[in-house]
Amino acid sequence: MTPILLLLTLAQTAAHPKSEDHVNFVKPPREQLQKQLTAEQFHVTQEAGTEPPFRNAFWDQHEPGVYLDVVSGEPLFSSTDKFESGTGWPSFVKPIAPNVVEKKDFAFGMLRVEVRSKQGDSHLGHVFDDGPRDRGGLRYCINSASLKFVPASKLEANGLGAYAALFPTVKQEKPDAMNTTTAAQPTTETAYLAGGCFWGMEDLLRKIPGVLETEAGYTGGWLENPKYDDTHDSKSGHAEAVKVVFDPRKLTYAELLEKWFFRMHDPTTLNRQGNDVGTQYRSAIFFTSEAQKTTAAEVKTKVDASGKWKKPVVTEIAAFSKWWKAEDYHQDYLVKHPNGYTCHYLRD
Repeated sequence: MTPILLLLTLAQTAAHPKSEDHVNFVKPPREQLQKQLTAEQFHVTQEAGTEPPFRNAFWDQHEPGVYLDVVSGEPLFSSTDKFESGTGWPSFVKPIAPNVVEKKDFAFGMLRVEVRSKQGDSHLGHVFDDGPRDRGGLRYCINSASLKFVPASKLEANGLGAYAALFPTVKQEKPDAMNTTTAAQPTTETAYLAGGCFWGMEDLLRKIPGVLETEAGYTGGWLENPKYDDTHDSKSGHAEAVKVVFDPRKLTYAELLEKWFFRMHDPTTLNRQGNDVGTQYRSAIFFTSEAQKTTAAEVKTKVDASGKWKKPVVTEIAAFSKWWKAEDYHQDYLVKHPNGYTCHYLRD
């Protein structure tokens, strides 16, 4: 084991505040990240880019607080472990929690150790063995663009109370009970649902309280860049589906499935809805996280056992892979053509 990897192993086994292990920090889909991150944040975290030194948000910041992964919200570093390295990037002697993982990097013809967030899989920077000798000898050289900063006084208000003990002299602000956004509670979540012709599905989904955005498209198949003619007659393996961006504070994933999705189509007919026949019209839930997978399975079992359907529920639960936006004329079709074809309606 090289000296730097040995130091890294020792640093990661050092004592740190107990993290919120029950929190499932989720990486949003790539399409969502492109919307919610700046161009530089996306380039750094998703494409292993490097921001310019001395021209970034946190290289000379001295405010007490905790740094999170800008993608997933998982805690990464503390200001108590930050030091002036003179490099122009934020530098830390160790992570705050076991949410930082290392990966060998052979770019530029040399061996370096890349560091990434554990659950968000964001590129953070690199770790070197030229840090302060009296503090372990490591230097975590991190891109500001990969970080989100939470001031020490706002840790409890942001669901990070486990780390308040690092700042015993800082008074914690109390969370606003009427308007609290925590690191573990994202403001948006995305679902990918298929239940027959996406015209009718989208028209019902877009009207649900808490839904922020809908888009018709194709997913679940094998063909790259599919078009309608490719998907029609089951040729591409893709399902006609709807991407649903919603506010989980107003509409939970379980509610979206049980109260809406399973009521707006017949989940017992295999590869068909009404007169629409083919695998492209299958009933399917494409999950983006283990939490969504578990919830989908639980809701499907509940609906199947409810007695509301005379035949078994055959809805497919599959991992989401890629999303292909449908042609423009499919988007909001029933808004543009109020008397257009649909076989979808909400059942009691």
